[in-house]
Amino acid sequence: MKAEWFALASRRQFLTRAGKGLAWASIASLFARNGANAAGSAEEQAALLPHFAPKAKRAIYLFMAGAPSQLETWDYKPRLVERYDQDLPESVRGGQLLTGMTASQSRFPVAPSIFPFKQYGQAGHWVSDLLPHTAKMADEFAVIRSMHTDAINHEPAILLMNSGNMVQGKPSIGSWVSYGLGSMNDDLPTFVVLTSKLPIMKNIQALSSRLWSAGFLSPEHAGVALRSGGDPVIHLSNPKGVPPEIRRAMIDGVADMNRRLEARIGDPETNARIAQYEMASRMQTSVPELTDFSSEPASILEMYGPKVKEPGTYAYNCLMARRLAERGVRFTQIFHRGWDTHTELPNSMRILCEDVDRPTGALIADLKQRGLLDDTLVVWGGEFGRTVYSQGGLTKENYGRDHHPRCFSMWMAGGGVKKGVVYGETDDFSYNIVKDPVHVRDLNATILHMLGVDHERLTFRFQGLDQKLTGVEPAKVVKELLG
Repeated sequence: MKAEWFALASRRQFLTRAGKGLAWASIASLFARNGANAAGSAEEQAALLPHFAPKAKRAIYLFMAGAPSQLETWDYKPRLVERYDQDLPESVRGGQLLTGMTASQSRFPVAPSIFPFKQYGQAGHWVSDLLPHTAKMADEFAVIRSMHTDAINHEPAILLMNSGNMVQGKPSIGSWVSYGLGSMNDDLPTFVVLTSKLPIMKNIQALSSRLWSAGFLSPEHAGVALRSGGDPVIHLSNPKGVPPEIRRAMIDGVADMNRRLEARIGDPETNARIAQYEMASRMQTSVPELTDFSSEPASILEMYGPKVKEPGTYAYNCLMARRLAERGVRFTQIFHRGWDTHTELPNSMRILCEDVDRPTGALIADLKQRGLLDDTLVVWGGEFGRTVYSQGGLTKENYGRDHHPRCFSMWMAGGGVKKGVVYGETDDFSYNIVKDPVHVRDLNATILHMLGVDHERLTFRFQGLDQKLTGVEPAKVVKELLG
């Protein structure tokens, strides 16, 4: 018996290590829920259905890592021109915590945005001239101007936005959605991550799987990052010299071994392992079809802009997000970096907004014309905002902005969103919230609600606590954003 146990343990260790080496750990989260459900707990089984009728079946989260300035995008403050280069009043700053990058400044000169704003749509949203294509879809948006967060530095703030916690090791929002709602497509992942090529090589935030980790949930719920070069998923293609029939025979042989193992020891994870290999096989067909844009009309490619055919660009990823949505992928997240504009903000913002503006507007328009926007939630934003005062020096054409967690802007569109809403207000300096604050926890609770999930009931028992995306502190659904 001891020898048999040792053989089984050794075999399991071998498969685990081999799986990591061959990126099967990434592929594990692609598998159909049918095989994995058998391994879930009773609590997990209970979480698989929506708690109430959802407005959105799927979500696309456009995450601008580095923190876009609300003053140059969505929070119009025309009266700041009158205060150019004046010190930010101490009564406004109120002794609030500053980063080490500006805490030692002798002055805090007010820097009005140099970019004009215009009103768009029947809603009359004020939008910066940096975002003309996105602005055309303004009537689809609900703009939140009163977001705030607990973190003042990028790493904890990005973690908090993506996992509801500033400590690594907690499940990401996409993983919670996968855990709670499961897959709508047996041949593609439930949760897909796309990282975009850098439009600017400056103040770049590091991205890693910590942001799409499943944490203490089953690894099948982790996000799958599709690569921009080579195989979209590592080792998805058969090795050279291995024809499909040989790979099929190998999968069937391993499945047979796993079934016999499960019959002997009753390990429920064994059934999940069988499903994993089967899903990997199906992905060899579904992923190449997903990434083949040859069937897309020229008019659609033109909508997304000239970079759409270049794998890994933000434009390419936005079109991929639409294709994933129409194929039933539950949660897609696109990361775009470079928004950490401490210096030379005007030039950086021109480059960054040009890179995202046209594809973002095209994504909303494309989803709408296909009838997908009605049940697809789209979210855009970063981890915090930027200060109204300039970091370093200040001229009328050049300035920078420090981190600002006290207020920032985001928008939502699509399934479940009340169109044309502007929610929350900031003071004349876009420094403090004066009406209707929305914490990160509230945003996450609202996203789950639109997907038919009660954030208080979507839990997982870990370390003696019923863990939730929204944590242990109070969180509320922002009902004014609901359509």
